[in-house]
Formats: sequence, C-alpha cells, structure tokens
Amino acid sequence: MKQLGLTFAAAMIATTAIAQETSITLGMQLEPPNLDPTGGAAAAIDEVVYANIFEGLTRFGPDGAILPALARAWDISDDGTVYTFTLVEGATFHDGTAFDAEDVKFTLDRARAEDSTNAQKALFEGITAVEVISPSQVRVTLEAPNGALPFNLAWGDAVIVAEESAADNATSPVGTGPFRFADWVQGDRVELVRNDAYWGDPVALESATFKFISDPTAAFAAMLAGDLDAFPVFPAPENLVQFESDPRYTVIVGSTEGETILAMNNGVEPFDNPLVREAVAHAIYRQAIIDGAMFGYGTPITTHFAPHHPAYTDLSDLSNHDPERSRELLAEAGYPDGFTTTLKLPPPVYARRGGEIIAAQLREVGIETEITNVEWADWLETVFKGRDFGLTIVSHTEPMDIGIYAREDYYFDYAAPEFVAIMEELSATTDDSARTALLKDAQTMIAEQHVNAYLFQLAKTGVADARLRGLWENSPTQATDLTGVSWAE
Repeated sequence: MKQLGLTFAAAMIATTAIAQETSITLGMQLEPPNLDPTGGAAAAIDEVVYANIFEGLTRFGPDGAILPALARAWDISDDGTVYTFTLVEGATFHDGTAFDAEDVKFTLDRARAEDSTNAQKALFEGITAVEVISPSQVRVTLEAPNGALPFNLAWGDAVIVAEESAADNATSPVGTGPFRFADWVQGDRVELVRNDAYWGDPVALESATFKFISDPTAAFAAMLAGDLDAFPVFPAPENLVQFESDPRYTVIVGSTEGETILAMNNGVEPFDNPLVREAVAHAIYRQAIIDGAMFGYGTPITTHFAPHHPAYTDLSDLSNHDPERSRELLAEAGYPDGFTTTLKLPPPVYARRGGEIIAAQLREVGIETEITNVEWADWLETVFKGRDFGLTIVSHTEPMDIGIYAREDYYFDYAAPEFVAIMEELSATTDDSARTALLKDAQTMIAEQHVNAYLFQLAKTGVADARLRGLWENSPTQATDLTGVSWAE
C-alpha cells in the first residue's frame, strides 16, 4: 500500500506539472485603470488585452511589421483617399455575437466622434466616412491621402468593439481575440482563458494570469519563488545579472517604442519660456540617469523619436550636458537665482529612481523640485488630463508617436503651428524619402525648441522561465502578446 501511495502521489505531481504547462502567470508592475483600450491612455491596458482579448483590422507583429488581423486584405484607391477592407469571415465576439462590417463602422465612427473619449482620437481625424459595402467589406474614405492608415489601425486604441458590449468593456471586456476575459481581482490580478471558438489559429495556452506587483523587490522574490513564470517588463534591472547566471531563467533584452522624457508644462511659467526649457535640457546628464536608475539599460535620445528607426536624427549638440550654460540661460531668462517647481513621478522605476537623479542635477543649476510620488490613476487625472504640473517623467510607449506634439489639447501644451504644418504634410505624403525628410524636420524642431528634455529609449528587460517560448523580445507596441507563447516539450 505504501508503494501504491507513492505511485499515486507521483502521478498526481506529474498531472499537476502537465496542467501547469498549459497556463502561465505573468508579472506586471502597473495595474491597468480599466480594460478598455479605446477609452484609456494607460499602457498597462494594452499589456493585458492587445491581441489577447481585442483585435483590430491590422496588428503589430513582434518585429513591428503591420500584419492583417480582422481585415485579411485591403485595397487603396489610386488617389490614396479610399481604403476598402475585406474582413475575415466566421469571427465572433466572446459573447457570441457575430463580427462583421457593422462593427467596424461602429468602432471607427465612435472613435472619431465629437464626444469620443479615445485617448488617440487624432488617429481617426482624417476619416470622413465609413461605409458598409457588405458584411465582409467596409470602405473608409479619407479627407487626404494617408499611407499610415494601416499603421494607425494597428494601435490598441483602434481595436474593434461591438455596440452591444462596448459600454462595459472597461470592466468586462468583450473582443474577438484568442483569449476571453475571466476575472479581475482589483489590486491583485486579471485572469484570461482560452477562447475555444476563436476564428483564427488556436493558441497553446489554456489560461493566463497577469499579477500586479509594483515593488521591484517583491517582483524579484516572486520570480525566484516560482510564483511567476515570466515578468516581461521586469522592474528591477539591478537583479538581472542574478537571473542571467541561473539556467532556470532566460533574460530577454530588447528595445521598445518608449521615449522616456522629462516633460515640461509649456503652458505655465517658467516653462513657457524657451530659454528656461533649454536650461533644463543642458542640466540633464542622460547617462547618469540610465546608469543610476536603469543599471545601464537604455539608449540616450536627443529628441522624441526611437533611435532604432532609420529616420532618427542625433541632435546631441542641442542638449549636451553643460551646467554652466544652463546657469547662463536661467540668468538670461530672468531667473539668476533659479526657481522652484513641482516634479510629479508616476510609479515606474524609470520615473521614481530617475526623478531623484534628475532633481539632484537640476539642483546643481539652481532649480529646486518639490517631488510628489503619484499613483498611475492620479497621474492620468492630474497631469495628463488636468495639466497640473511643472515637470514630470514618463515613457511614451506608443509607436511612432511624434505626432502628439501637434495636438492642441496635449498635456505638455505645445502644438506650435509650424510643427502642426509638418505633421499635416507628413500625413499627405507617401514617398518614403520625403517622409523621412519631414520626420527629420519634426525631430529637429522640437529639439531646437526644447519642448521637453529627452532622456532615453526605454529598454525591454524581461525575465522568464527558460522553458517558455514565444514571448516578444522587442516591444513595437505596449503589449504582452500571448498568441505565440507555449511551453517547451
């Protein structure tokens, strides 16, 4: 009987191990404020739902390529103003309702409506009409040619939602993706389960749990204890060397679209003065922030543009570390003794740790900062929406998002007419070389006017069980795409 008991126990352990091979538990530092990517600006929303619960007409691949999704193909008129999308057939939403062209029309009309709450409403402003041709075809008409429309429609803000369920997506998201929403225990986790009625290729995982662990020390402990299978954006870069030396883990280092900036409120004194903004830029020593806050992970940037993009322009001479020049500029601007301002820091490591280093660098030139640590929801409400700040640190993880500098209602309050004109010309330009020239002009303008102080491109540093396959190395968008994730056999 004793031997039988041991055999039974071994069998139970083996069965449990097999069960675990069909699920995954992932760590993430920030809890999303809601689960509707069409109605919230937080990157944490897309980290959970993009490509997992929700799908768009197009999507980003792991290499940044624009791939078909709910649109299996599209045709473009000769003048570039009409896109005709042919949709996949047989797709359904998680509540059983059918997906068709009416859902596309509802989604795009809702996103571009006057009362739209979409955080990236500007993506849809060039659309003048959305027409249903048939259940599987939809026509999108633009006011001017826009070769970037398939790119724009790949954003999480452009995922397709159904009129029947859209109002409740913040707490009970209903999409067409390979995973269904199962539960959200606020303050702890979000649970997903496989959608066995998925229209596309089936996924390997039966379930996935996203656990929220904001403290870097706790994240390290949770990985070591086996409570997590992966932490795709690991918040404690100082501990990566320990995982690198342990064969049980894989350290995944890649790039992101995250331009990390010291944002300045251009609409209030003293940051409405370009001399003050330039003084701030010259006070910053980027490498010290990368080394001190990110333990060397990150690439210095000199404008709001990803350095891995072929159109990136190095403008280091406009904002090199020069404290003496910074003091001279402050005196010229009327602040010979410096000034005091607020520095509001959201939870990510780059902000909290980086903020202390930046505060010390600014102090050297006479700028005192009153640091306030704010939770993500408060940052979105008071800084992003309310513009109640002097300085803040944030990483803009949306892909190719230099166009935000043309938005009149954006939180750092810039939108210079000459920059808006460049973006309008860029939108109407399809020639690659001409687009590159315009992108270089845009980068140069915001760097010369020191709209913000540009710090570094956020690295993607993840840790995973060595047996896991298919996690993204790079982050062309802020997502934890589980569609290709599996356990090694």
